[in-house]
Amino acid sequence: MNNDQKALVKATVPVLKTNGTDLTKHFYTRMFTHNPELKNIFNMSNQASGKQQNALAGAVLAYAEHIENPEVLINVLRSIGNKHVSLNISPEQYDIVGLHLISSIKEVLGEAAHDQLVEAWTQAYNELAQIMISIEHELYQSTLQKDGGWKGWRAFVIADIVEESSEIKSFYLSPKDNQAIANYLPGQYISVKTFVPALGHEQPRQYSLSSAFNPDHYRISVKREKNIQNLPDGVVSNVLHQKILGDEIWVSAPAGVFYANPISEDPLVLISGGVGVTPLLSMLETKKNTLQNNTVVWLHSCRDENVHAFKDHVNQLNTNNQWLTTHVFYETIENESHFVRKGRINLHEIKEEILIDKAKYYICGPEAFIKAQYDSLLQLGIAKEDILYEEFGPQLLHLN
Repeated sequence: MNNDQKALVKATVPVLKTNGTDLTKHFYTRMFTHNPELKNIFNMSNQASGKQQNALAGAVLAYAEHIENPEVLINVLRSIGNKHVSLNISPEQYDIVGLHLISSIKEVLGEAAHDQLVEAWTQAYNELAQIMISIEHELYQSTLQKDGGWKGWRAFVIADIVEESSEIKSFYLSPKDNQAIANYLPGQYISVKTFVPALGHEQPRQYSLSSAFNPDHYRISVKREKNIQNLPDGVVSNVLHQKILGDEIWVSAPAGVFYANPISEDPLVLISGGVGVTPLLSMLETKKNTLQNNTVVWLHSCRDENVHAFKDHVNQLNTNNQWLTTHVFYETIENESHFVRKGRINLHEIKEEILIDKAKYYICGPEAFIKAQYDSLLQLGIAKEDILYEEFGPQLLHLN
């Protein structure tokens, strides 16, 4: 891109701030009309709720604002690249997205979309697409070089199902071909894909791997989401909860940028809300297996005991390991105990427990939960680079 084209892209920032969601809504409607096969790739629940449109609008705005130096967005782009790799996105699909995005700019902006502006955005998109294709090529190659690594979708069989709470089931997934499976870093996820009768097509979802690596299987722990306001939330989780032993499911290789270094000696403070416990449990179990003595502080918050997954497992780890300290919070509880207290996590009240030299802080849970804990850590003097978080679904938070 030349400087004039970059200036034109930056000049659209005010428009994107006020009308970005209109553009992305039009884009998705247009793309799914002309290329309905892409519904098998995109999360249609997030489409219905508007989350995906908002996330894309934010991403387009961020790219326009940083068009002179897109490298400042590299961490965000790597996160998106990991998601794309888990969905087996190909370079050819960038051509389809580019066609509909540029066409949408023309159709939404109307006369304001003069030829020079359209050409500037075409160049901007092509440069971004090449960055993403390069990132994803490296990720694909890295996975293929692992023992048991693969590209795309691979058939797995449900080898075991365990009820962890009134809402969460763990699924143990073994490769149908009985060949090796790729290792992963604690905190990473896999994508699974299954047919959804209510939609009439397949749908993929990302689920955190909820245990330390086991060469025989992957474990995911899935919360059965409830439909709210006639939105198709939970269509995949409900299908998964109806599956039985022996059912087959498509799985992609592990991916993700939210993980703990399994050989690091830094103390860990793991802060989870609800089903956000899953990637942090993988970190905790991996920590146990490394036989290190560095400190781990475990903080978990949920509605009540009935929905609290893995409580007995974590309590046992807490009892048997001096390096682990746990704090659990229930919104509803009859009697508090040494292990469980009533209310929500308040990091200021337990700052003596969590302010640890060289500690890394990991947060996972709903959007509002992450924001509250992140802000509290900043107020307590924790540096941004020592705080990592995972937001399930479209990335709407950009706190770092």
